[in-house]
Amino acid sequence: MSSKQTLIRWDKQYLWHPFTQMKEWFEEEIIIVERGEGIYLVDIDGKHYIDGISSVWTNVHGHRRQEIDDALKGQIDKISHSTLLGYSNVPAIELAKKLVEITPEGLNRVFYSDNGSTAVEVALKIAHQFWQHQGEAHRDTFVSIDYAYHGDTIGAVSVGKIDLFHKIFQSLLLPSISVPTPYVYRSEVSDDPVEVRDACLYKLECALQSGADRISAIIAEPIVQAAGGMLIAPDGFLRGVADLSRKYGILLILDEVMTGLGRTGKMWACEHEGVAPDILCTAKGLTAGYLPLAATVTTDRVHDAFLGEYHEMKTFFHGHTFTGNQLGCVAALANLGIFERENVIEKIQPKITYFKNCLQTFYNLKHVGDIRTIGMVGAVELVQNKTTKAEFSSQLKVGIRVCKAALKHGVILRPLVNTIVIMPPLSITIAELDQLIDAVYSAIREVLEA
Repeated sequence: MSSKQTLIRWDKQYLWHPFTQMKEWFEEEIIIVERGEGIYLVDIDGKHYIDGISSVWTNVHGHRRQEIDDALKGQIDKISHSTLLGYSNVPAIELAKKLVEITPEGLNRVFYSDNGSTAVEVALKIAHQFWQHQGEAHRDTFVSIDYAYHGDTIGAVSVGKIDLFHKIFQSLLLPSISVPTPYVYRSEVSDDPVEVRDACLYKLECALQSGADRISAIIAEPIVQAAGGMLIAPDGFLRGVADLSRKYGILLILDEVMTGLGRTGKMWACEHEGVAPDILCTAKGLTAGYLPLAATVTTDRVHDAFLGEYHEMKTFFHGHTFTGNQLGCVAALANLGIFERENVIEKIQPKITYFKNCLQTFYNLKHVGDIRTIGMVGAVELVQNKTTKAEFSSQLKVGIRVCKAALKHGVILRPLVNTIVIMPPLSITIAELDQLIDAVYSAIREVLEA
């Protein structure tokens, strides 16, 4: 392997990092990860760091999980990739069956792609073409929720509602309608979650009433809006969204890219409120953080609208080179096998309770305004003033500074502006949770209360 200094020089000379201001990157020390061990990432100097964000919300059972490693090695000895366009393969078939078995009732058809953005892109295009086949070509608009993030492809950006990421691309986007999110901590309506929830559902119904004949689908992140700041919806909000979609005859797309695969304490976040969408998108944890693989799962009603004679051109003309890739599919099958054999969802419940209780201690810190948690998702929103809820200026880079301080305590994090996200692999132990929580607590205190 090349020397550390050579790798750093090459990185800064040749790489363009995502969501990174490269001018500052050139001036900073960087960590180069060489390997993983359980919940730890190990850099080229051999230093261990807790993977406090599950490698951007993907890792489920820890790094180098033997069952998944073995499944991949076994598949490589057979074949690593062949096309799904006009042909099929064993892992893709087996995974499709398994996904139908574990997703909410009524979701019976699986369309593969590569990542969360493409899973959403597929869902949007399916919804649009579905209405074309129903003779309702005027339905060309989507409804999404403020603070939404659904990915970085143009369709996904069209239904994203975070100005920091999306505003600059406004002239490129598809038509969409935005409705308020029940962000209770910063709501102008009330500090009562029920009142905030009902006010947002009222606004949604108003939007549906005024544009029902041109709306194709509502798209939402169930329960948790991830990149928007890990905003957790009040009880009943998702159920209300689903009920309104049915009332007005509009498709419901749920983006479970981050929330799925046990992250919120259930296999799918929509299970918390008994909601079954028309279309569900999954990625990230689908392969336990091993490989890029996504799936868009639909009902028979949606799928069957595309059936017809060849000359009718009802086909869904969309696909990806690596659609249904064998390596990704066997990783996902091994991942789901671990969920079943080890009864992961049940076993993480005590950790979820412990995690939530530990995070409440952060309110003791002077600049912690809000704490949001569900399952193994935690978010600590930092504010300049607790009373006024005044935000820190972006120039202060508070979130970034806290994450840098956490490195000294052996934890890798990444902020959402002034919100510190804590999202370890589900396999983390109570002792490791203590280490993680203590490190983040200390980092916040060092940066803001020194």
